[in-house]
Amino acid sequence: MRYLFYLLPWQFSPTACAVFTLTLVIYVRGLLVLRREAVRVRLWRPLVFFFGLALNYAVLQTYFDFLAQHMFWIHRLQHLILHHIGPVLLVLSAPVPVLRAGIPAAAWRVLRKRGVSGPIGRLWRALQHPLIAPVLFVGLIYFWLIPSVHFTAMLDQRRYLLMNWSMLIDGILFWWLMLAPREAQGACAVRYGMRFIILTAVALPQIALGAYIALTTHPLYSIYAVCGRAWAISPMLDQQLGGLLTWIPGAMMSAVGGIVVLHHALAEERRALARAAPPQRDGSAGAPA
Repeated sequence: MRYLFYLLPWQFSPTACAVFTLTLVIYVRGLLVLRREAVRVRLWRPLVFFFGLALNYAVLQTYFDFLAQHMFWIHRLQHLILHHIGPVLLVLSAPVPVLRAGIPAAAWRVLRKRGVSGPIGRLWRALQHPLIAPVLFVGLIYFWLIPSVHFTAMLDQRRYLLMNWSMLIDGILFWWLMLAPREAQGACAVRYGMRFIILTAVALPQIALGAYIALTTHPLYSIYAVCGRAWAISPMLDQQLGGLLTWIPGAMMSAVGGIVVLHHALAEERRALARAAPPQRDGSAGAPA
């Protein structure tokens, strides 16, 4: 029972609790609605969605968050989940039809009027531009790892929350643009060839930044010495591990994204060939007796 302590929030956030609870309720309601309407949802999709949601919750609202504030490499693992792994899982689960079914009709009408067709929708389309999205994706990583910015963000609770939530929201936006099928993206759809270019473009700066952090011979992030490290490891080892997490797994997510994009491209090509193929005639009438 004493291990349950590690599942409790280190710093309880009503906003995080509300966001995750509401998302979970809407998704489960959507599953029930689709089940009543006899719409089949493959089992793996809800499992992947719940796992992605649980990962994001865990790094924000459990004892993991304490470790992330007192170990640089745990902090980098936290942002790897918030900016890469968690959003990728959520997008791969294709949650939009289920979430749409889970939103009450009256609430959906308001969302369409004030959100999709309003300023939120215009902001969404701007952030989904194929030039803006990768710059923002990489830029946020670099910005929050500027030593002076990182120092103040780890000391100021509001900046700390802004840092984490900006990574999660931007991760969802970017990976939706990269990994969602084109038919699900509407006017913001990006050609699959362009997605390969973007995924390569965002991998290279992450490799460079991670290599710089891991190979630098002096400590860059003194905040962890000020606040005290959770475990007794040297500052340089802590920094090297954090640099490697920025360097290797972050860049490898672009390779994973490329595989998903290739799958979508091949599936779209197969559908196009199937539509273009002439209908097959019944060969029984012309068969020899």
